[in-house]
Formats: sequence, structure tokens, C-alpha cells
Amino acid sequence: MARVLVMIPSGEVYDHDNVRWYQYGNVQGNINHYHNIGDAFVFDSSLKLMNYDKLSDLPIVNPKMEYIDRLREEYDYVILRGSNYVHQHMDWSDAIPVLKRLGLPVIAFGIGAQAPVKGQLELSEETKTVLRVIADSTVSVGVRGAYSAQVLGDIGIHNVRIIGCPTAFRRNDPDMRVKLPALDNVRNVGITIRREVSPTYAQNIERYLTFHRDLVKEMASRFDATLMAQGEVEEKKLVFGTDEQKEEAIAALKANQWASDWYLDETVEKLYRERMFYSDVVADYERLVQSKDLVLGYRLHGNLMALANGVPSIYFTYDSRTVEFAETYQIPSFDVFGDKPFRLEDYWDQSLFDKYNRAWYGAYGEMHRFLTENGVDHKMLETGKQAPASVRRVA
Repeated sequence: MARVLVMIPSGEVYDHDNVRWYQYGNVQGNINHYHNIGDAFVFDSSLKLMNYDKLSDLPIVNPKMEYIDRLREEYDYVILRGSNYVHQHMDWSDAIPVLKRLGLPVIAFGIGAQAPVKGQLELSEETKTVLRVIADSTVSVGVRGAYSAQVLGDIGIHNVRIIGCPTAFRRNDPDMRVKLPALDNVRNVGITIRREVSPTYAQNIERYLTFHRDLVKEMASRFDATLMAQGEVEEKKLVFGTDEQKEEAIAALKANQWASDWYLDETVEKLYRERMFYSDVVADYERLVQSKDLVLGYRLHGNLMALANGVPSIYFTYDSRTVEFAETYQIPSFDVFGDKPFRLEDYWDQSLFDKYNRAWYGAYGEMHRFLTENGVDHKMLETGKQAPASVRRVA
């Protein structure tokens, strides 16, 4: 089996292919540190697609080149965890000299670009060089969707395959399908929350937060709801903190003008205190979504974890990244900045999820082909079906 290096991991690995945050048991040590546990979902899911018997991190910060030479002899290839790397602010540290010295294939596992609200996406020469080194090392580069493929094409990288995200396929089951229960039977609902947002990517912060607030309140009034956080400090404190830290968290939210003006009213505060979920262990999220009849909201990977387990999910799109995911998989989605009201009943339509099921099946086949053509020893069963145009290989 393969010997694999991991570039930019996101968490520690235990029990072979499970991921949790570093020193996850040290709650107080991590409680003031923001990290997006969704990145660990992608890392964990990538490992679950592969066969390997040796795994280690590839250092790209102040590495000793003699150590890099050793790694070349001891490992077969590198995986780059899928994430939002293709943007103007990405810092690659010493990745260029390391990858050139290492000389191993670098498997880009669903990387993505994100468009700013205003102007064109400008990539640094460093990012362009890293991407070209990666593309030259493998048969294909795995990207999130059509927009990311276009961005790479604009800098001359055309050996691109649209594969979405490993999280979608973590069960290695090509027969996975989402089937809607009767809406009257829906009881337990997960709401993936993302209070923090950048005006660089979301065009109207007031609309973003007021709609977020109203969605949380509406779903909590109709169902037994769990608010699913993914790393913001205040939300973590409300789950793991002491009584004093919980009050600090509420005070910090009230002192934040965006949150106090547009998000945290009396009802949301009560839900934050009573219904919040957070964990530094990916498996805890998977168990949680498996207990839900529906998961919906603002978190890309929290929603995708539900879909990966056959649980219906609805995306709320607010930037190019969430739109690209919804388009790649044809996920039922609602434009937060559109002019229509959200009605859950409008989305409770099996034909909408059948479109997702078909697109997901095609994307599964693309992921299978991507891993196979790049020589990755993997667990995915072959579908034997041609991918639809929405998930086609980019020539």
C-alpha cells in the first residue's frame, strides 16, 4: 500500500484515518483559538478514500532540505488537502523549493478559487508557481468546480478535473442517494451557522446576518433544532467554556456591532445558550448529522457532511465558493442576496434532490477517475457511468 505525505494537514490523525484537532482534549488551551473544523472534515474524508500504510506531514515552513531528500526516498506521493488556496492572499511559505526538491507527485484533492465581490481575482506569482509545479507533477489537478477550473485555465493549467470535495464521497458508496422523508415527519434539524463573514466575498453583510438570524429562528420554532458551529471562539466558549467564559462570549457578541445590530437578538441568544453544538472531533459531527432528518444553513462542509450520509441538506449561497459547490453537485440552494423569501416547502421536492443524486453520482465517477489516473491507491468503487457535463473533465 501507499506511503503518503500530507501538505497543509488540518488536525491530528488517530485510528489510521480519523482526524481531530490538535490536542483536542486540551479544551482550555484551544478555547481562544479560531480554527475551522470544516478543514478537518476534508482531511479526514481524503484519508477515508485512500489505501495507505504510512502517513506523515510534509513540512513547508523552514524545512531542512536533507530531510526533504529523505522523504523523497521514503514516500510515494503528496496529497494537498482540498481548500480555498487559490486567492490573492495565500501564503505558501517554502512550498516552492520544497516541492521542487522533493520531486514527488502532488495530488491536489479538490482545491478551489474564490472570487472577490469587486474586481478580478488576482493571484500572486508565488501561487501561480506553486499551482504550475503541482500541475506538472501529475496527470490532473483536482478542483472544486467550473470557476476554479477557469481560474487555473487562465494561468495556463489545463490538465484539470472537476471533482468537488472528498467529504461528499467519504462513505465510498456509489449507491448513496438522498431520499426525502415526508416533511410532516421531519423532527430533528441541524442548522449550520457561520456568523463571521468577510465583506470581501459577501456583498451585503446586513442582509447576510439578518437573514441568518431569521433562518435560525424560523427553523428552531418549527423543529427540534441544533445549532452547529465550526470554530468561532464565542460559539466554542458557549459549548466548552466555564460559566464565566460563557458570559464573556455573550458580552463579546453584544459588543460586536454587526452581531448586536443584525444577528443576536433575545431569541438567538437563548438558542446560542441552549442549542449550540461544537466539537474538535470530525466523527462527532458525522454522528450528529446521522441523527438529523435535515441539515441546512451557511456552512459548506457541515452541509456536505450531511449529504455524504444521505441526509437532505439545503445550501444558502452567499459567495462564489458556496455557489460553486451548489453548482458542481446541483444541490438545492437559496441565494441569500436574492429577492425571494425562503420557504422550506419549496425545496421539499424529490425531483430537486434527484438532480443532486445524478450530479453527485457523476462527480463520484470523476473522483474515482482522478485518483486512478494519478496512481493513488484508493477504496472507491467504480461507477461505470459517464459524468454529466456539469462535472466533466476540462480539456
